[in-house]
Amino acid sequence: MDLIGLLKSQFLCHLVFCYVFIASGLIINTIQLFTLLLWPVNKQLFRKINCRLSYCVSSQLVMLLEWWSGTECVIHTDPQAYPKYGKENAIVVLNHKFEIDFLCGWSLAERFGVLGGSKVLAKKELAYVPIIGWMWYFTEMVFCTRKWEQDRKTVSQSLLHLRDYPEKYFFLIHCEGTRFTEKKHQISMQVAQAKGLPSLKYHLLPRTKGFAITVRSLRNVVSAVYDCTLNFRNNENPTLLGVLNGKKYHADLYVRRIPLEEVPEDEDECSAWLHKLYQEKDAFQEEYHRTGTFPETAMVPPRRPWTLLNWLFWASLLLYPFFRFLVNMVSSGSSLTLASFVLVFFVASMGVRWMIGVTEIDKGSAYGNIDSKQKRSD
Repeated sequence: MDLIGLLKSQFLCHLVFCYVFIASGLIINTIQLFTLLLWPVNKQLFRKINCRLSYCVSSQLVMLLEWWSGTECVIHTDPQAYPKYGKENAIVVLNHKFEIDFLCGWSLAERFGVLGGSKVLAKKELAYVPIIGWMWYFTEMVFCTRKWEQDRKTVSQSLLHLRDYPEKYFFLIHCEGTRFTEKKHQISMQVAQAKGLPSLKYHLLPRTKGFAITVRSLRNVVSAVYDCTLNFRNNENPTLLGVLNGKKYHADLYVRRIPLEEVPEDEDECSAWLHKLYQEKDAFQEEYHRTGTFPETAMVPPRRPWTLLNWLFWASLLLYPFFRFLVNMVSSGSSLTLASFVLVFFVASMGVRWMIGVTEIDKGSAYGNIDSKQKRSD
């Protein structure tokens, strides 16, 4: 390991990132709270301000991926479709296998200039996660319980609110509902067999109702579905801890632009269309494992400097008073002060580990237990 690699793996660096992220995030959440005063007066101004405040938070994680770890993401796509990316609203369907696949989706949105306004269909529990979850609340993210009886009305209402959204956005949806593991895959394929659907090798059976209601609610507002299939070279198994340690990964992302007019309006036909899409995604993954590449032309969208500049701004604003506070604590020589310092350090350490643990695959949802009944009726 070289000197820079050794430096990136040090916990003190991780602590700095965690402090800047938490402190800036709480400041931004507070500002967002005050922007609620704008909602009854000028809703569109409220939305535009919160898009930019959201960018200040989410771009810090993208900065870790693109600038700290230097992870490369090569896009394989049709050159004729490429100029439209970032110029239109789109539903992004992304496979859900890796701990950092959401970061790769955010990186895609960032490189095409729509990260601040982009949305995701997320489980409701994430709404209560400080900073990210609270930020999502103010940017009108769509939350679901993954229980269709409860979601049918609430998800539809949230989506309909986005029809007059003033910013361009990608609406990211993981149709599989949870991250891929061998155990979940086995259960999912049992459901596929019971429903008479073809087996999938690299994906879970997609949950069709959330996708169908998204398409129905955003039709004539969203121009296309971006079918995104992600994989990593040399059997890399990327983790958020690896990104935090500065490890460089090599991602390939196959993006197909499918005009929304090609997606059926009828719910049953839309469900059949989505199942066919995932069979095609499975074939693309099979080809990737066999040849090491996806179809179409390989392109690398330019890395924009704004994520790095945003982090440097918050770091310069927050780190000086933080280190001055620490120096004063240590120089005081008080045993109580030193004990408080150790406690703060311990809490920060646990905070870093907890935030990483939220993304770990083995901490994912229980698939196939009480949810299996819903799966069979999907």
